[in-house]
Amino acid sequence: MKKKRNYFQQNNHHCSMKQLIINKKKPVGFSTGYVLLSIRQFLLATSLVLIAACLLPVAASSQTVKLLTPGTKASFRGLSVVDDKTVWVSGSAGTVGRSVDGGDTWTWMKVKGYEKNDFRDIEAFDNKTAIIMGIAAPAYILKTTDGGENWQRVYENKDTSMFLDAMEFWNEQSGIVIGDPFKNKFFVGRTFDGGSTWRGIPEKNIPVADSGEACFASSGTNIRKLNKKEAVFISGGLSSHLFIRDKKIQLPIIQGKETTGANSVAVKNSNTLIIVGGDFNTKDSTTKNCFITTDGGKTFAAPTTPPHGYRSCVEYLSKKTWISCGLNGIDYSTDEGNTWTWISKEGFHVCRKAKKGKAVFFCGR
Repeated sequence: MKKKRNYFQQNNHHCSMKQLIINKKKPVGFSTGYVLLSIRQFLLATSLVLIAACLLPVAASSQTVKLLTPGTKASFRGLSVVDDKTVWVSGSAGTVGRSVDGGDTWTWMKVKGYEKNDFRDIEAFDNKTAIIMGIAAPAYILKTTDGGENWQRVYENKDTSMFLDAMEFWNEQSGIVIGDPFKNKFFVGRTFDGGSTWRGIPEKNIPVADSGEACFASSGTNIRKLNKKEAVFISGGLSSHLFIRDKKIQLPIIQGKETTGANSVAVKNSNTLIIVGGDFNTKDSTTKNCFITTDGGKTFAAPTTPPHGYRSCVEYLSKKTWISCGLNGIDYSTDEGNTWTWISKEGFHVCRKAKKGKAVFFCGR
């Protein structure tokens, strides 16, 4: 029998169309120290993005916060941390932000001609090069190579059914984008030239969705690289699945309504993944909002102490340490996701760790 091609492999060219920094010196009294900086927009008379600094011990039982206030009125769900100094964010009203000094100062920009677009995901490669994803009406992917001064349109789809959810890159050349289903099939696009061009995969290889099943464009993290060659994605809504290689695996996470299901997946290795979500209309509910697999999706276990509400994003940090965020705060786990500590009640949409470094940023509204 001919082997089925996996179009979620990074090298498959057969397509048709609050920052967390691990200190080098241990803080007094802590076995391991972290400095947490976050970006958050509060709905005040004058909306501001706030940058908070926290010290977190391993037990996550105490924290100190320092807030900074560079101003903007956008809501952010796109976040890409290149290294401990370079971080990009993207969001509503065509807004993109960039910091090259670890979040101390920010350059804010409106993408000319796209002021009404909601850029819910961003992938940055350095302080000059980044790709942003506009979700719908029309759906766009844009690229800059000069720090955001100019943006090139590299993908456009005016189909009213098109809704892009998230991007993921294996490296600076090979990437993938996932979109909501139309005609009962998810949209999957691929790039092999650093996001300069995008092509859809052959229709016969597109994953099939159940009725009422889709993806949440909540944090740009419902698709992740599984290893150096493959990707994995999750869905939600009336039904919720893990799509891994050629398998469609039913998740035990809460589902059955348009507001429920898996929102984010984080990968430690090909076997160990954590999936979070819930019901974004009941932000404080902990019912079936997090599941762990250590055998590549064959079995799932619920945490003994789950995250303390709906969670839109989860990120693997190191060893047995994970972090997750949502509308009612941030949870932190040091035991492979079995128990979660509610370390902050400030709401965020997304958290991402530096690709090259130990920084983790949060952003939201």
